[in-house]
Amino acid sequence: MSSRENGQHVDAEQLLTVTDRRVDDAVVIAATGEVDIATGPRLQAALTSAIHTADVAKVVLDLSAVIFLGSGGLVVLVDAAERARRLGKLFRIAVGNHHPVYRVLEVTGLDKELAVYKTLDEALGAD
Repeated sequence: MSSRENGQHVDAEQLLTVTDRRVDDAVVIAATGEVDIATGPRLQAALTSAIHTADVAKVVLDLSAVIFLGSGGLVVLVDAAERARRLGKLFRIAVGNHHPVYRVLEVTGLDKELAVYKTLDEALGAD
């Protein structure tokens, strides 16, 4: 999928970067850029893979470098939380409370439904 930005063609890959790394029994998925209907599937694939990894007890999604979180991104978060719960895994989201992404979670009420933490260290330490 792609979109237009200032009259230019922009691929979804340019709008969102997703990386992963192991921290003990956890996987940290770090997203940078925009999470929306066009880019959400890339984030969802990374989260699904991490959640289904046998020796992973916790998946932490770091949204601190995300500048936009649309409804498609919210669906990805809720789906990942439910998938992790069904498999007995912990799913945590790290994003500062002054960050624009936190405001979206707050307005939608998802900050009360999902495990949201201010920092990556807090999310990693939470059980």
